[in-house]
Amino acid sequence: MRTLIILTLLAALVIAATCYESHESMESHEYLNPFLNRRRANDFIQADTRLRAITQERIRERSKAPQEQQRELCEDYYPCEMYAFRHGYAAAYKHYFGRRRTK
Repeated sequence: MRTLIILTLLAALVIAATCYESHESMESHEYLNPFLNRRRANDFIQADTRLRAITQERIRERSKAPQEQQRELCEDYYPCEMYAFRHGYAAAYKHYFGRRRTK
């Protein structure tokens, strides 16, 4: 019987300790107004870095190196691509497209 009373008192103390709402928790402004102002909402949210990375990738795609442009042009033309497998893309581009003259 005595152990039952002690266990009941201990349970009551644990419940009182865990369910007690302190005065400090009521002092914060979120207790009364949990919603943020629209202007303050962006103060702690960082911009999405994935969008920035995608934008940088698109910019790099637009401004390719001349060798990369030549290689892509050679890859689109099957005989040039076959020649490139044997002699390299620079030689293949020069062989198939190097003799062109623009006026």
